[in-house]
Amino acid sequence: MEQRIGSSSQPLKGEPVTGAGFDPAFIPGLTGSAAQGEAEDAEATAEAADPAEAEGSSAPAESVPEAEAADAGEEPAEDGGPVFEAADRRARIVADRRGVRLALDAEECEFTWPEIAAVETETARFGKRFTVTVHTPDRRWYPIEIEAPSRSRFAEWDASMDAVLDAYFESE
Repeated sequence: MEQRIGSSSQPLKGEPVTGAGFDPAFIPGLTGSAAQGEAEDAEATAEAADPAEAEGSSAPAESVPEAEAADAGEEPAEDGGPVFEAADRRARIVADRRGVRLALDAEECEFTWPEIAAVETETARFGKRFTVTVHTPDRRWYPIEIEAPSRSRFAEWDASMDAVLDAYFESE
């Protein structure tokens, strides 16, 4: 069997292939592909070159960063639905109407409710670890552990997570 190597071996033209088999740094829900990131960077650079023209208005360039700052800020206040939030010195879990967001140190990922197949909670038999695992339809799971201040918080966190799942998660 022959194998072509060198500059005469060109990739197929068409849509870029994404996934962990082609990009080792690709993790669904956590990172996008390198090509996607480069395209977003190019768009951001083009918009940053002249924000007044990108907006299509005759507003001075000084007023545009204020509008962008408002967009980049926190999301609007919740509409009164249940929210689960737990954090320790390294990890953070937030579940609300938008979905589930996990953060560990500097890494963050967000799952919207249609992207989630199941959410599992578990408490440690010994110690103060509360584990939340997000399962996706493609049979991947993303666990995160939160260290509770005391074991008495486990019941409160379980009740709060159940309220969020009952309100927003629809099993099919």
